[in-house]
Amino acid sequence: MEDNKYFDLEIISPERVFFEGKAHFLELTTSEGEMGIYKNHIPMTTVLVPCVVTIHMEEGEKLAAVHAGFVLILQDKITIMAEVAEWPEEIDVNRANEAKLRAERRLKSGGDDVNVHRAELALKRSLVRLQATKKI
Repeated sequence: MEDNKYFDLEIISPERVFFEGKAHFLELTTSEGEMGIYKNHIPMTTVLVPCVVTIHMEEGEKLAAVHAGFVLILQDKITIMAEVAEWPEEIDVNRANEAKLRAERRLKSGGDDVNVHRAELALKRSLVRLQATKKI
């Protein structure tokens, strides 16, 4: 492993330290759009939106579904503080599909009692889960 191209990556959720290890590239989505991060990236803090995070390591790629949070980028370390972080094998695909259908129905009905923002977030979270499991 060529150490000069790897950075430390830590993904933390309220329940656990989700991931700790070395990566050479990271793909994620922030409130500003999609990002790809290599070692020595300009230091910054950004807002993470629900997305699939792709971790590129020496052993290959790992996908994870994350549901909002913050990303702290330093030149040799990236820390993601996520509300929820899930590996594809932890996701109940049937439940994610049901959540997707419920959110779509709420949005389609458009009644005064529908919280559109909440329904859109629920839809996005279910789509991220399905995308992480490649069931979309």
